[in-house]
Amino acid sequence: FLPQVDSANAGRVLASDAAVFLKKSGLTDLVLGKIWDLADTDGKGILNKQEFFVALRLVACAQNGLDVSLNSLNLPVPPPRFTDTNSPLLLSGTASNDLPWAVKPEDKARYDAIFDSLNPVNGLLSGDKVKPVLLNSKLPVDILGRVWELSDIDRDGMLDRDEFAVAMFLVYCALEKEPVPMSLPAALVPPAKRKPLSVPGAMPLIPSSTSTKESHQSLPPVGILAAKTPLTQ
Repeated sequence: FLPQVDSANAGRVLASDAAVFLKKSGLTDLVLGKIWDLADTDGKGILNKQEFFVALRLVACAQNGLDVSLNSLNLPVPPPRFTDTNSPLLLSGTASNDLPWAVKPEDKARYDAIFDSLNPVNGLLSGDKVKPVLLNSKLPVDILGRVWELSDIDRDGMLDRDEFAVAMFLVYCALEKEPVPMSLPAALVPPAKRKPLSVPGAMPLIPSSTSTKESHQSLPPVGILAAKTPLTQ
């Protein structure tokens, strides 16, 4: 990764170069800001090689649902994933396409029954219809906000049958005290939504130019909830 952001081979990474590269992790700006603060120990806006590796390690922690903290650095995590086709650590399209879907067929049938009971329109459920189901789990609002963000894969403010199954899967994981990941693992992306170059965590950080709203503001379930405020600053 280092040669991609240290083209001058100076052994250090500038904040501007690092920001462009780290955004490819699919993590939110809020999380990336925290990662930078922890890695840039002297606050100079430059990372040396060791500090850059700390940043990469923290990205990997965040992508795997671990706390972004120095305490997480010693925990075993897979390498960080970035949406850069030059990276040797990227899963190729075929690899992610060949992964079996994490949602088991018997669970999918159960989730489909709930989906149908909510009266989908044209095979889609609006945020207003999904929100009561999410809130019924009694999970914290910030967790539910992340569940919605991860499951609305095409960012249209609606969930189709597969996206709803992803949301239910994440809710049940959270109820079992498993951490909800910061970005969607490749195994959880519905096979029908996997693109040739799809990479886990390849979530757009910036809404399309046609939308003047911030991406967080378009999340119906969290729209009226207090968790929205810190996310949109």
